[in-house]
Amino acid sequence: MSKTLRITRLTLKEAMSRRLIPAGIMVSFLYIVLFAVAYNFAQDRGVQVITGQRSRALVSIAMASLTLSGLYIVNLLAGFLALFLSVGAVSTETDSGSLHALLARPMRRSQLLLGRWLAYALICSVYVSVMAGLVMIVAALINGYITPDPAPAIGLMVLAMLFLVTLSVFGSTFLPTATNGAVAFTLFGLGWLSGVIQVLGDTLNNASLLNLGVTVGMFIPSDMLWRSASSTSSRPASSPPRTCSRARCRSWPMRRRRPGW
Repeated sequence: MSKTLRITRLTLKEAMSRRLIPAGIMVSFLYIVLFAVAYNFAQDRGVQVITGQRSRALVSIAMASLTLSGLYIVNLLAGFLALFLSVGAVSTETDSGSLHALLARPMRRSQLLLGRWLAYALICSVYVSVMAGLVMIVAALINGYITPDPAPAIGLMVLAMLFLVTLSVFGSTFLPTATNGAVAFTLFGLGWLSGVIQVLGDTLNNASLLNLGVTVGMFIPSDMLWRSASSTSSRPASSPPRTCSRARCRSWPMRRRRPGW
């Protein structure tokens, strides 16, 4: 176990030395800033168009959808990070010849693979948890939207990333880095396409399309896990968040408006 943890620590240091993690942090911070600016702009515009209870409900749905869109972008960014990190987990070492030096020591191949996988899984899990949490915090601070059951939603997103890491690490054991990257990204896109096929099959009431999407999704469940997370983090329209303006911030009343309001 100590050898596995040593490989994990070395993999984390390697990721830092390749500047993948610092670059990912910078891009993610920029995204959170842009999301906060866009969310605040949408909130101000929503306050301006409110004329009654119906418009308030529509604005509530729009802001909840915007929060869900922010989480979807986080899911995409985490997917790219997972694949970029792990696509050359073993093949890069094989091409450079350093794998033979590592395995010359008393170490099993399973320990090397497990150590690599643990490092990439830790990076992706922390990334998804922090980024999704920041998106939810921005929505709560600006609009008062509290995501229901955030822990299960984040957990499902983490599971999707762990699947991608496992797929990429497994492919790197017998495929060259470039080939493994092409295959991994193609399967990632195919998983997304399976979700689109399921939506089309459900909309058109076509059982063949629906079964095809479900079958592909069972083998590549990354998109299915995301859709489960999105349904978990969706709020019913019956409980709208509060409206905030620059001058004041108040909660939307749940009772019928009195005459003269």
